[in-house]
Amino acid sequence: MAVDLIRYDLLVQEALRGVVRRVLSDTARDGLPGDHHFYISFRTHARGVRLSSRMRGLYPDEMTIILQHQFWDLNVTEESFEVGLSFRNVPEMLLIPFDAVTRFFDPSVGFEARFAVEDEITDGAAEKPEALRPQLAPASGSETSPQPLPAALAAREPEDAREAVEAGKADGSSELQSEPKVVSIDAFRKKN
Repeated sequence: MAVDLIRYDLLVQEALRGVVRRVLSDTARDGLPGDHHFYISFRTHARGVRLSSRMRGLYPDEMTIILQHQFWDLNVTEESFEVGLSFRNVPEMLLIPFDAVTRFFDPSVGFEARFAVEDEITDGAAEKPEALRPQLAPASGSETSPQPLPAALAAREPEDAREAVEAGKADGSSELQSEPKVVSIDAFRKKN
């Protein structure tokens, strides 16, 4: 197989980050449309992430936030977004660069995009090309088998689930409403 000198994997990731940026910008301007809401996972130790030392202590590697009922001051720039959330009734402002985002999921329509972050790209690109391939949730009815959710959502401790509820859901439900099936972008390529 030929070496990908163009790095299509990175170009596709950047395009998908643009989708996330656009969706969050529209939400900041107009509010959440319909039943849409977002689960956003990000690396808490990534360059440019700003959160309190208390939150960094609770989530030293990765954190998932939910933007649904209880968030404020959503501000989106070209490189990052900032949002106010409440954790155990303590208000926090988080600044999250788009490069730190590892997963964006809108359960209302089953849309999901997963991303490799910079340390994965630089540390393991040669050994793990699969880690760099973005994954999309196809339209419902796909015949692919589901992939497991990231540990941040799949195996939450009760404490973490309560944090997620307090961070963005007023209805008290911390379970995902529909589990999308995830397929690699390779599944959409023409077969010879």
